[in-house]
Amino acid sequence: MMLKAIQNKPYLFWALVGAAVYIPFLGSTHLFDWDEVNFAESAREMIVTGDFLSVQINFQPFWEKPPLFLWLQALSFMAFDSFSGQSDISMEFAARFPNAVIGILTLWTLYAVGKKTWGTNFGNLWAFSYLVAITPHVYASSGIIDPLFNLLIFLGVYFFSEFFQDATRFRNVLFAGISIGLAMLTKGPAALLLWALTLLFVGILYRSRINGRLFTGAVVAGLISVFFFVAWYGLIAYKFGWQIIEDFFTYQLRLMTTGDAGHGQPFYYHFVVLLIGCFPVSIWAGARLFRWKREDLDFSNWMKVLFWVVLILFSIVKTKIVHYSSMCWIPLTYFSAVVLQEWQAGGFRFNWKYNSAIGFVGLLLATVLTAVPFIGQNAGLISPYIKDVFVQGNLQAPVYWAGWEFLIGVAFAAAVIYYLFSKKLHTLMAASLVTIMAYMAIVVPKIEGYTQATVIDFYIAKMGQKVYIEPVGFKSYAHLLYFQKPAGSPAGDELLSEKKLDRPAYFILKADAEEKFKYHPNLIFLKEENGFLFFKHR
Repeated sequence: MMLKAIQNKPYLFWALVGAAVYIPFLGSTHLFDWDEVNFAESAREMIVTGDFLSVQINFQPFWEKPPLFLWLQALSFMAFDSFSGQSDISMEFAARFPNAVIGILTLWTLYAVGKKTWGTNFGNLWAFSYLVAITPHVYASSGIIDPLFNLLIFLGVYFFSEFFQDATRFRNVLFAGISIGLAMLTKGPAALLLWALTLLFVGILYRSRINGRLFTGAVVAGLISVFFFVAWYGLIAYKFGWQIIEDFFTYQLRLMTTGDAGHGQPFYYHFVVLLIGCFPVSIWAGARLFRWKREDLDFSNWMKVLFWVVLILFSIVKTKIVHYSSMCWIPLTYFSAVVLQEWQAGGFRFNWKYNSAIGFVGLLLATVLTAVPFIGQNAGLISPYIKDVFVQGNLQAPVYWAGWEFLIGVAFAAAVIYYLFSKKLHTLMAASLVTIMAYMAIVVPKIEGYTQATVIDFYIAKMGQKVYIEPVGFKSYAHLLYFQKPAGSPAGDELLSEKKLDRPAYFILKADAEEKFKYHPNLIFLKEENGFLFFKHR
């Protein structure tokens, strides 16, 4: 029946599968600080102020990110009536819903491009590879901008690869330019950089095929993409002053040259992230990613260039965060599909090297999945050995464990071992998918219970009350969103320094906060809970 569904209505099939995988647990946890909360709060402030052109955080201009994904979140909030207090759909669900839709669109796109490139079977294998990889799945159920950014970059590369094959179809230049332009409206000029570098290296490798028409097409597509970005920033600069242009590019340069916000990591960081985060397809993809056939420029070579451009660039960039290399997910799953199709046809054999890699990485991952619930269930025994007082406090959270959650990791280990004996790849892929879904439904909400649930519940309890709430000594956006801070409220440092206020004010510190904050003369200690200190203004 399933095979018939794939054959007869593949887009309906992938829509249903994508919805079943990405949607069920969208509201299972609060949004995570910083990124998820940051974007959702900016979208909320668009709704509150009625200003959908500007990006704001704490009702102040925020120029680090363009608005496209925030517009989608704002539309989702309005569609689900998220801030009325009357909706049956949680705000978290609404904030993450756009990415679930983008995840489904990505499956459709990979199927369609794969079918056009190598046939229907390949299209299904590509979509399936993307579906079961860990990090693409997690981010498709998040409120992070990268899934949209990645899809648009891929489309920009794909459409120009089509133009490269047939330079008479100039409409592909238009589509490529629009895709990259929208990507720039999602995450900034990095979109144009990634696309241009991909074209540059393809041009160097296949310079004998470069002609004036192709060069003109690249320039035209680039100009179209820049128009989107410049049009929005021009409007913003006209409204707020041209200084914001300098501020934006200063921020981008800081990300490139410094380990911003404590996110400095070793050069090989993204190699490890992709290897483990896209298991098991990352192992299979490696069989083709490190081979190069230069005889002809087929779509595989475009994907290979795109993969290495992204990976090397973000390995050089000083600031390293998991999702910075997420553009690699699409070419990585492409090569997984290549290997799987060759394997089905009998043209590829998984020798002991590949199986050893699958066994090592899979069992390592299973160990981590097993260890996390074990640590949670035995937090009281472990916390004395942890020096960080904030983390010690986190581990004291009253999180309920049934005691069997570790079996998710054990079951995954069993699936890996079963594969090593049976060599049934699709069984391992299905086990990976089930494991991800089980972990997100059962374990991740408990992890949140240790990290931020206490303080977010405090914000929610104060929502609608005529009070002030501010974090002190640490960066957070959670109070803005979950307290639904109104426009025009004073800043936290202003409140802290005032001796008299027009309403009660609450301040949240971490247990490792500086003494000058803990013993501030204007603060009265209320309680300590799960690593957080709660104070009230005198």
